[in-house]
Amino acid sequence: MATLTEQAEKILEIAEAAGVQSNFFFKTTFRRYQVQLNNLTALEKAINEYGTTIKKVYVKGRENLYVNPAIGEYNKTAEAANRTVSTLIKIIRTFNVGDENDEIEDPLLKIINGGDDDDNDDSDSDDE
Repeated sequence: MATLTEQAEKILEIAEAAGVQSNFFFKTTFRRYQVQLNNLTALEKAINEYGTTIKKVYVKGRENLYVNPAIGEYNKTAEAANRTVSTLIKIIRTFNVGDENDEIEDPLLKIINGGDDDDNDDSDSDDE
């Protein structure tokens, strides 16, 4: 099984192949995904350390058994991470700058994909 670092490197390789590694949306979403993976690792450690159930002791000394709250948080974070991966896939597919079918480059997409807008070629002006 690949480590999280190896999986992250693979995602970056795919992004580079698609030409979106410097895309603003890709970079921020990928960073968010890395944070989610770190949170999942920490929650997994907590579950392993404390078990799937915990005891709460009340004032009168009664003990009640509850599901470890880290399990619920783990599940929520895993769902969010899965949605983030879906977003990364959409970004890679949508903003693929290697698409040779685009004859006219959209300036907004150029900036989003990490390019600069210093070209200012006014080839679209109608100065006839």
